[in-house]
Amino acid sequence: MKSIYRYKDEKSLFHELKKRFTEAVSRNRAKGILFSGGLDSALVAAYSTNCRAISVGLESYGEDRYYAEKAAKSLKLDHYHKTVKTEEAIAAIPEVIKILKSFDHIIPNDVTAYLGLKCAKDMGINGMITGDGSDELFLGYNFMLEKKDLKRYLDRMYTVMQFNSNKIGNTLGINIKQPFLDEEFMDFSRGIDVDLKIRRENGKTWGKWILRKAFEGVLSQEVLWQSKRALEYGSGMTELRKVVESKISDEEFEKGKRDFPIRFLNKEHFYYYRIYKEVVGEIPAPEKGQKICECCGAGMALNVFHCKTCGDVSEWKEVK
Repeated sequence: MKSIYRYKDEKSLFHELKKRFTEAVSRNRAKGILFSGGLDSALVAAYSTNCRAISVGLESYGEDRYYAEKAAKSLKLDHYHKTVKTEEAIAAIPEVIKILKSFDHIIPNDVTAYLGLKCAKDMGINGMITGDGSDELFLGYNFMLEKKDLKRYLDRMYTVMQFNSNKIGNTLGINIKQPFLDEEFMDFSRGIDVDLKIRRENGKTWGKWILRKAFEGVLSQEVLWQSKRALEYGSGMTELRKVVESKISDEEFEKGKRDFPIRFLNKEHFYYYRIYKEVVGEIPAPEKGQKICECCGAGMALNVFHCKTCGDVSEWKEVK
């Protein structure tokens, strides 16, 4: 896609970005927001009205509650934080695996989304807005800062990216709205030069640089310039990994590696597979026109580089 950076100065582009984003939010309204207090959900919240912001955290772990409360206060949001006990989070894992038909090792991320959306449903909210797509469009992931052939990587990613919040929402009967993935806004955003998305500021290289600069004055500096936190870290759900690992003995893991033709990453990955086998069943074999996942043997579309079944991203990493 050709660059749209034809504005006479950055200030003009910032103005256009804010205008386009405001319009995208207005086309994607709902009664609730899946809110972490991170840059993406805070931006969505800043332009939404009469919404309830819902955040989720595992006991006292994670930073999201701090940022969510900080952002909610400055934006005068109706904010509810759900504190989840470890037992409740562990109990949600089989349901998440059943919904996604996956034993991907990023399950803790999806448990966070599931519990947040389930909380919304329990409150009678039937539509939720998310910040999905911002990291992909504006290069917010830390690994993107190191990609050499970023254009090739992005061109491929944009054709296959999908978000599990949609599957979870569909199962729970919640309509998911994603302003960053609004078709018009996506077309505009993809045309912004990469060097406006990744840039150094105050001695540090930042992803989503243009979002942070364009919305100065809308959000506080602390919220705008916070570092990227994966959902599982911000919510504290990453602590589940330790709990899950402890449930698998060395003997069970070694036996599992012998019994199943799957390249398990660790005990946690094997734990998720055991649940997958129980609540989903067998791994789907490749269909005509598909390639085979080298990690689990599942069928994959020819243009994807992430196995939805086991989570393998070996091919993805090869795109330097």
